[in-house]
Amino acid sequence: VTAGASTPDWIIKEVINKMEDLNTLNIMEEYEKSFKTLHPGETVKGTVISYNDEEVFVNIGYKADGIIKKEDLTWDIEQKVSDIVNIGDEIEVKVVSINDGEGNVVLSKKLVDAEKNWYKLEYAYNEKTPVPGVVKEIVKGGAIVEVYGIRAFMPASLFDIKYINDLESYKNDKINVKVIEFDKDKRKVVVSRKDYLLDEKEKKINEFWKNAEVGQKVIGEVKRITDFGAFVDIGGVDGLIHISELSYSRIDHPSEVVKPGDKVEVVILALDKDNNKISLGLKQTMPEPWSTIENKYHIGDIIEAKVVRFANFGAFVEVESGIDGLVHISQISDKRIAKPSDVLQIGETIKAKIIDINIPEKKMSLSIKEVDQ
Repeated sequence: VTAGASTPDWIIKEVINKMEDLNTLNIMEEYEKSFKTLHPGETVKGTVISYNDEEVFVNIGYKADGIIKKEDLTWDIEQKVSDIVNIGDEIEVKVVSINDGEGNVVLSKKLVDAEKNWYKLEYAYNEKTPVPGVVKEIVKGGAIVEVYGIRAFMPASLFDIKYINDLESYKNDKINVKVIEFDKDKRKVVVSRKDYLLDEKEKKINEFWKNAEVGQKVIGEVKRITDFGAFVDIGGVDGLIHISELSYSRIDHPSEVVKPGDKVEVVILALDKDNNKISLGLKQTMPEPWSTIENKYHIGDIIEAKVVRFANFGAFVEVESGIDGLVHISQISDKRIAKPSDVLQIGETIKAKIIDINIPEKKMSLSIKEVDQ
């Protein structure tokens, strides 16, 4: 700065300050020009500079760093950020917003991946392979399922093999689906969980018939009960336990032994693949009662038993579960009777003496009248 000797000091200072401000302004303008310009929707590349459990910070060559929130990083909410990125990684992202209110640029990796994932969906559609999805929202007639970041529609009728009334219960669930309609130009994708479940069921059925053998023990779940038995799911296929195969004891209804939801071990008794019929046995997984009584009961023992049914020639009594004995009509009373029901009642507990045992033939003879003799 050159000034005459008579120039006041304050003027010289003011000129210097203005020149310094102008220089600073020029430097800032040049600094600003060194950064790229950004627009929402633009795809850019950046470098991961740091991250935490919920966010990833990215240098994108802009005056402010970019932030990728976890929900914009991956569709798998259970996956850790540290499993996806490392410091120094180059990452391709889409600009969502230039300013999040705190000066940061909001970025999304999912949006970039979604564009690439249209090819994955097209492949899945052509090859009929399943894809993972998340039920994002329930809408009229079905739901929106996010598959690889792409919004697909799933009709209510395709949620399950059976009809589902409460679709809201599926919201945010992770599910597997099949792509049944695909039009990239119209951005239209329709998916079906039902088709996926039917495929899986068919695989299980084929696997079962491939490996199943009579006499094999399997674990199953009781699905429903009828008067004649219980139906059990044994890995994608249903088998029937007839009422006679539920227990060694006589029962009036299958509900006396099992109920829906019970996990049971059963034995395959018969297989009919042509008619898709499987006969199962529950009692066969337990010791046969007559095989356990050799040293338990002896001729002359006086025991308690329950009257379970009548015949013209006597009364059958239950000694214990699976062990029935016969009290011949001549052994019921000292007096002559026309029929057992003249003296006894079904369900009545009586005392009786064992007068004969034949384990191989599963027979036991008892006497009521000899108890006091």
